[in-house]
Amino acid sequence: MKPYASNSNEALAGHLIDQYAGRIARSRRPYVLGLSGLQGSGKSTLARVMKVKAEASGWPTEVLSLDDFYYARSDREDLAQQIHPLLRTRGVPGTHEIELLLSVLSAMPSASVKLPVTHPRFDKGRDTRIPPSRWPRIIRAPKLVIVEGWARQLRGYQPLWRKFDALIVLQAPSWDIVRHWRGEQEQDLLARHAPLAMDATAMQRFLAHFERLSRHALATLPALADSVVEYDDERHVTALSHC
Repeated sequence: MKPYASNSNEALAGHLIDQYAGRIARSRRPYVLGLSGLQGSGKSTLARVMKVKAEASGWPTEVLSLDDFYYARSDREDLAQQIHPLLRTRGVPGTHEIELLLSVLSAMPSASVKLPVTHPRFDKGRDTRIPPSRWPRIIRAPKLVIVEGWARQLRGYQPLWRKFDALIVLQAPSWDIVRHWRGEQEQDLLARHAPLAMDATAMQRFLAHFERLSRHALATLPALADSVVEYDDERHVTALSHC
């Protein structure tokens, strides 16, 4: 790991796009870059800034969030009754519609005005997907696709994992800090009076579903990554490395 001089998302995004520029430019299909980080690590914000940087280089770019591919609440209720009660809670392995995400990735090279590619959006405040009529439409074939989320190396997620041309991991300092960061996100939902925003007790119960997998990810994902960004407790970048 090498120390990193700047803590701005803009500088970090520019550095990461520069790091993969040659590979993106040479790719004959959309280059798929995985951006993995635990809850509250800032991956969504960084992905948006990376998109701006990439498009400034002339590369049409799309960002897909794994969280947007959660099954709708009614579908998770069915899964809970048919398979296991834990599948009622979003985020548990098996609550993402991975097949839909894979189909979106497969359709992107042919995206056009005549053949638009749509993908879901998930409303965490209501714990379900927004109506399909409001889903984003992709009308151009991208040069770069950034898939951001908690990239679990679990059996059901392997087909998605194999789609990544490279993986960037945002490494939090500890599970306790991840819990704190995720709590901050929920406070924002509470402030907006989101119908299903969680109070502190509900949040603690929610995060308990993911503690074991999160600790495992903190310990193992950096070794699988092409780039690792290390953060301190205040989300300042402390080190950056590339394989």
